[in-house]
Amino acid sequence: MAQIKLEIVTAERLVYSDEVDVVVAPGIEGQLGILPHHAPLVTMLQPGEVLFRKGGEETVLAVSGGFMEVRPDRVLILADAAERGEEIDIERAEAAKRRAEEQLAARPADLDVSRAQAALQRSIARLKVAERVRRRRTPKPQ
Repeated sequence: MAQIKLEIVTAERLVYSDEVDVVVAPGIEGQLGILPHHAPLVTMLQPGEVLFRKGGEETVLAVSGGFMEVRPDRVLILADAAERGEEIDIERAEAAKRRAEEQLAARPADLDVSRAQAALQRSIARLKVAERVRRRRTPKPQ
């Protein structure tokens, strides 16, 4: 099966670089599935999950937004932040979610609503990725 080179980069580090079978990313207008030989495109990413599959193994990362450039042989994700599920501090993500929800509910006069909504989206994405990884690692009862 043909593969496509995937690179996920943040300002701090190279998060991932390898050949993969498929990439699914949270485009600004919805999920985008990218296979080898995809038509070129550039899009903004919203906070969410980036999923990629190599062989039978599926990996999920939380991204907090950024850009994705697609070429027929390569996908480059320039993420504001990206974390593997194993790296996510669940307690910290839950606390961030609670803070954002409380701010949005209280609506103080100095609240930057778009910033609070973005923080809520980021924390929800982080929690979803962490939960997916945790479920995958939990042995199923027989």
